[in-house]
Amino acid sequence: MAQAIEEWYKQMPVITRSYLTAAVAITIGCSLEIISPYHLYLNPKLVVKHYQFWRLITNFLYFRKMDLDFMFHMFFLARYCKLLEENTFRGRTADFFYMLLFGASVLTGIVLIGGMIPYLSASFARIIFLSNSLTFMMVYVWSKQNPFIHMSFLGLFTFTAAYLPWVLLGFSVLVGASAWVDLLVE
Repeated sequence: MAQAIEEWYKQMPVITRSYLTAAVAITIGCSLEIISPYHLYLNPKLVVKHYQFWRLITNFLYFRKMDLDFMFHMFFLARYCKLLEENTFRGRTADFFYMLLFGASVLTGIVLIGGMIPYLSASFARIIFLSNSLTFMMVYVWSKQNPFIHMSFLGLFTFTAAYLPWVLLGFSVLVGASAWVDLLVE
């Protein structure tokens, strides 16, 4: 069993493996109180005034609690990030990295700009970790690249991949997560 997991891990493309490893390590580190989430969250004032530039990256690595939601996001990250890197971006690792960097930059920009708009600022101010949004972005990009693949959600119903982001948004709302985090991508 351990060899199967080790082989699965070694066969992952480099960007997927690196992101998955960093996300799991940071989340476990915070769960064990080795790392404080207060040193990871996106805080524009600390980035600009105190030069804490790592916050622009670490807010994409922390998935809060190690619960069912964390497991779903790790599954989506491992599956759809890997599928994008192996298929859509085959042989173009730098392009895939650029897509993730661009997506992360856009998500950060949306949250920062949204935090300055009256009536929306309260909703955007609560978004301090964008890891779920970046994972959702990869699912969204994969579903747009493969819109006709038939899928099943928990064995309950089938749909085409084009509707996967909407199905996941509905599931997120059902389990009590904020719709804003997923809607940043859509």
